[in-house]
Order: sequence, then structure tokens, then C-alpha cells
Amino acid sequence: MDVEIRNLQPAPIDEELLAAAARLACEAAGKPIDVVGIAIVDDGRIRTVNRRFRNTDAATDVIAFDAEEEAGRRTGEVIVSAETAARQADQAGHSLHAELCLLVAHGVLHALGYEDDDEDSRARMERLQERVLGELKGVLGQHDR
Repeated sequence: MDVEIRNLQPAPIDEELLAAAARLACEAAGKPIDVVGIAIVDDGRIRTVNRRFRNTDAATDVIAFDAEEEAGRRTGEVIVSAETAARQADQAGHSLHAELCLLVAHGVLHALGYEDDDEDSRARMERLQERVLGELKGVLGQHDR
């Protein structure tokens, strides 16, 4: 699986870690995808995307687009706001990179067709996300220092 990451905001990010989170989410889901594009943006940019594609004029943490067949390859897109992730990380008491990995995993699961619109679906997604974070625990610990 190819993971293409674009950091479109000023804060430094660990692209290898985010790519690992995306790959682990696919493994946890047991669903194949050939390419995942991940854009790390600021609140202004994700607000624009949210308004255009979801008719919601507000920043959000993550937006995912369903994986589609494109030139014989299954591709998906995930957009994450680093600004919103930083606020959520502070509230949750963990590192920015832990929150970014959680949001990347969440977005990839949505791109693969998972939904969180009811309690059972949300619990299923949360279990898969926790599995991803568990796999990354040692690496994430280095970002907490």
C-alpha cells in the first residue's frame, strides 16, 4: 500500500509514523486499498473542504473520502486538521502525534467504508483505532518526550 502524505501547514509532523498508522488501519480492517492520500492542513483549509463537500461551515478534525477505483487502483483520501488535532490532544492528555495517528486511522477506516453513525458501528471503529494505537505505542512514546 502506498501512502502519500502532504503537510500543508507549518507544524512539523512525523510522516513515517502517520503512514504506519494508515497501513495498520488497513490491516486491522482487513480491507485492501492501494493508495491513501493524507493531507495535514490547518483549520482554515479543512473548514473550506468541509463547507464545499459537507455543507458545514466549520473546522473539523478529519474528513475522509470513500475509496474508489482509479486507473485500476483503489484509492482513498484523508484530510486532517493539525490545529484541531492539537486541541484534542491537549484535552485527551496525549501527544499531538498520538492524536494525528488516531485521526489518520479514523479517516482511513471511513475511506474503507466504516461508519460511526450508531453505537455499535462507533464501538467497532474505536476498537480498530485502539488496535492501531496499541501497535504504535512504543513509537508514540518517543513523541511524548
